[in-house]
Amino acid sequence: MEQVTLFDDPAYRGSLLPFTFTRPVAEIRVGILKIREKWEKYLDATAGFMTLDYLQEKFPPLANSRWFINGGLCPDHGVVTAIKTLEKGQCLYKDSVLLAAFPEDPSSFSIDTAKEKGAVKSYEGEITLVHRNWHIFQFNALELRKDFVLLTTNRTSVGINDPHTIAYHPEMIFVEEGANIKAAVLNAEDGPIYIGKNAEVQEGALIRGPFALCEGSTVNMGAKMRGDSTIGPFSKVGGEVSNSVIFGYSNKGHDGFIGNTVIGEWCNFGADTNISNLKNNYAPVKVWDYTKGNFVNTGLQFCGLMMGDHSKTGINTMFNTGTVVGVGANVFGAGFPRTFIPSFSWGGEDRSTFQMDKFEETARKVMERRGVAFDQKEKSVLDKVFDLTKAYRIWDKEV
Repeated sequence: MEQVTLFDDPAYRGSLLPFTFTRPVAEIRVGILKIREKWEKYLDATAGFMTLDYLQEKFPPLANSRWFINGGLCPDHGVVTAIKTLEKGQCLYKDSVLLAAFPEDPSSFSIDTAKEKGAVKSYEGEITLVHRNWHIFQFNALELRKDFVLLTTNRTSVGINDPHTIAYHPEMIFVEEGANIKAAVLNAEDGPIYIGKNAEVQEGALIRGPFALCEGSTVNMGAKMRGDSTIGPFSKVGGEVSNSVIFGYSNKGHDGFIGNTVIGEWCNFGADTNISNLKNNYAPVKVWDYTKGNFVNTGLQFCGLMMGDHSKTGINTMFNTGTVVGVGANVFGAGFPRTFIPSFSWGGEDRSTFQMDKFEETARKVMERRGVAFDQKEKSVLDKVFDLTKAYRIWDKEV
């Protein structure tokens, strides 16, 4: 089996925060799969990572990679063919963006020197490069369709056996082994629907494609899934969801609306949490950009919430259009919180710091409920993120 290294492009990594505080770029889920999982399937390879030092223990490198590939690049047959035809010492570029390299000496590969040391080949086709945090939901429908083909070609769905479930275009609905669907409506006229292994769709749920419900996840009773959405593994979702991505291990189990939103892992939404994804004046949405230290224009009319790993909301929480919440925040209180909420915040308008000992106590309980250990690797990453984000918590006396 081939080995491949997926590298974080320093030009873009910061614009994918808060999600890249806790993972390499290639561990972002867009479509059904993480970017890393897509490459492993396309290349029949095992992938390692070239990322920030504090992430490398949890996301290790590989010693003998043949190809080094931009971690934000989503594969398709065109770009995969171009990479496979690279010769030793060659680099593949799209304009000024390094897409991939086949270095003479993998042990000395450097992103900064790849162009100078390697013979440059230009890629003329279109690419899907995730390099802004809103790209995750913006590209999700496209990637979901591609992943559906990748995962289901030459395979047979177990089908829907429940007589009370209505399926429109059942040939575009793929159900994995162990999934349970009862008295639901699945409409795949506008795009495919993927129901993962041991997933559950409960009574009265309404689902429009493109849509993916990954392994072990649940769509609760009466939920409305409006399409272009992915619910990552071991998550629960209810209420109304539109064009949103939940990475995994997170719960939005109650009523409330989320749209044009990205939610990390180990998050939980209190009952009736709602997100605005459209400004009242229909103006383009601005979001916080960590690399600028300010708000930037997305150019999008629809943009909801970006929430990092391990963040939570209290009941009846309301988020304004284009809100960014960091890692490990606990958001609650009356009114709308600010549109940038730093990592490890506690509260709403009146904020304090969620201290690490209390945070770790909660995180350990949350992860153990899913059978996942809060181990030293996880602790080390989160301790580092706490330190990295200290400057944003301006209410702390020591800052």
